[in-house]
Amino acid sequence: MTSTPALKLLLKRGALVAAANWPAVVVQFVADTLFNTLLAVPVAGGVLLVMLLVGAEPGDLLQMEYRQVIPALIGALLAQPMALVAFLVALGLVAAGGSVVMFAVKAGTLTVLVAGERAAGHIEHPPLRLSALERTNQFSIERLVEGARALFRRYLVLGSALALAYGCAVGAYGFLVFGPPASGAVGGRLTLALSSIWVVGLITLINFLYLLTQIVIATDDCSVGEAARRVGRLLAGRTRLILGILAAILGLMLLATAASVLATAALGLISFVPFVGLAALPLQVLAWLMRGLVFQFISLAGACAYLRLYLLTQPSPALVATSEPDRALVE
Repeated sequence: MTSTPALKLLLKRGALVAAANWPAVVVQFVADTLFNTLLAVPVAGGVLLVMLLVGAEPGDLLQMEYRQVIPALIGALLAQPMALVAFLVALGLVAAGGSVVMFAVKAGTLTVLVAGERAAGHIEHPPLRLSALERTNQFSIERLVEGARALFRRYLVLGSALALAYGCAVGAYGFLVFGPPASGAVGGRLTLALSSIWVVGLITLINFLYLLTQIVIATDDCSVGEAARRVGRLLAGRTRLILGILAAILGLMLLATAASVLATAALGLISFVPFVGLAALPLQVLAWLMRGLVFQFISLAGACAYLRLYLLTQPSPALVATSEPDRALVE
């Protein structure tokens, strides 16, 4: 069996398992939305500080995405050390508290998906029946809460390691951008561009390894260290398929982002039309909801694909019986 059909089966199964457990997608979307809303509070305070202390125009900051606003605020507040410290402390407290909640939600969500994967049978092979989707749907509030309770401490330790890795990546980025130039032949703009590409790639890799470790912990109920070792063995043995899943998920994310940008631009044109523009606001809210749900679905579908591949590579009696095409993945 070639890797292309195997990759299609993994992605198809991941999408079906995630779709069958659609309440988990909604829970993850709500938690992510609340987290971003909480982050908006210190950001709004930072905009007010900039307006009062620095005299910058807050409208220019509010037009940016929140990922761009924070570096802009820090740059504007560098001249006011006390205000900068207060902003960073507030942002850190909100980010830490929100991250703890996200760890618990992700633990419950992955527990549901693991149960759904183990109950799915051969859902990726036709014919697809409603009974198969009903069997795969393992979502319940009790299972979500129990999974969060059982895995929370390990996910908190793993999340602390993630925060440390983020800190190292951002620190290295700051050194490359603001430190002494490595070579006089390399211009400032080129250094900034290369550093930005490097840190984006590094953070993507960190998030990828973080997700795989979360999946292994939820699947095998093991420690963080043991999960990291098992992730290493999985990467060494199934590198091509894992990279294929990653590339497919990133491609879908890019397509969804492009569609979102086009929809936003189209709604922006509608908003200028008299009377018809009144419908732009509910349409924008609906587009925002659809965008968030689609992104969460793609993310969890990818997690289910990684989960299936990991289970197929484990000699575990708890694994459901595999079909002939599935056996080709582990041989």
